[in-house]
Amino acid sequence: MSQEHRSKSGFETRAIHAGYEPDPTTGAVIPPIYATSTYKQDGVGGLRGGYEYSRSANPTRTALEGALAAVEEGERGFAFASGLAAEDTLLRALCRPGDHAVIPDDAYGGTFRLFDKVAVPWGLNHSPAPVDDVDAVRAAIRPGETKLVWVETPTNPLLTIGDIEALAGVAHEAGALLVVDNTFASPYLQQPLTLGADVVVHSTTKYVGGHSDVVGGALVVRDHEVAEKVGFHQNAMGAVPGPFDAFLTHRGLKTLAVRMDRHCDNAERVADFLTSHPAVGEVIYPGFETHPGHEVAQRQMKRFGGMVSFRCTGGEDAALRVCERTEVFTLGESLGGVESLIEHPGRMTHASVAGTDLEVPADLVRLSVGIETVDDLIADLDQALG
Repeated sequence: MSQEHRSKSGFETRAIHAGYEPDPTTGAVIPPIYATSTYKQDGVGGLRGGYEYSRSANPTRTALEGALAAVEEGERGFAFASGLAAEDTLLRALCRPGDHAVIPDDAYGGTFRLFDKVAVPWGLNHSPAPVDDVDAVRAAIRPGETKLVWVETPTNPLLTIGDIEALAGVAHEAGALLVVDNTFASPYLQQPLTLGADVVVHSTTKYVGGHSDVVGGALVVRDHEVAEKVGFHQNAMGAVPGPFDAFLTHRGLKTLAVRMDRHCDNAERVADFLTSHPAVGEVIYPGFETHPGHEVAQRQMKRFGGMVSFRCTGGEDAALRVCERTEVFTLGESLGGVESLIEHPGRMTHASVAGTDLEVPADLVRLSVGIETVDDLIADLDQALG
């Protein structure tokens, strides 16, 4: 699909067609898995299509990266071996020792661990701030030092909503770049680059891959200069996916739109059920008008996503019991697959923030609502809560 045609096409069309033209020799409509580490050169330096070594580039990965750029409406997309590999590469590409970043005060535990245990010893400092408080983010910025304002929206696991357009303005006023982790929303529900963000981060393990069968990450950038820096570090650091992982991720992206609509349908029903259950003290879902970020989410998201969190009236013990008693919901980390997952963030995905300012409530349960029959999901939660 040409750049001009891509820009005029709808999301679903871009997700299916962007990044790859049918093979000119065979007509294959799906990118082949190029299981090769190196490429024959036509004379010294005579590269076919620019391919010389699969750490630098592989045609299967190129197709995925083109599709990712298209669905996020960015300049270039970059695929990585995991979401954290993407994040680490971005930090090395855009920051230097002595720089500073602002991060969410309820960031994903792995992101916090990367900043606090890996980046800090390297010399990158950070300050937490609530992403839904623009003034607090502005106050956390250190003029001349802050290079990145890093937000998740919705956040993991408290589903806090940040106003991307407003946060971009605050970051840019201070000469910093706005990085948005778009994993929870997915490119289908939200395109941060169109709202002023500079870089989008994904764990493609989640909704983009969508089937819990591949680990991956991605960066999409809107500026050529940033793209050059990220591209250099992607090659220099080498945390790239293999061709089979790129193939699986690209295959998942093609059905993202239809899956996300079902995730959202089911999550809305599940959230409504939980609000009326006596064992549930609070349901956290941006689709509720009572959610403090509802109006912003309504403005910048197509729908409100497939993630639901809730707090148990019986405290941590009750939360642990619910996680252990479900039968359709699988107890496990990760999210965004076709199957429903349940987990206890305090003991599982966010254990790395225990004892810090980012510690999550002990009575919190996080649901990744899948695409099963929704009545089965509700019945399962009902018996587990009972």
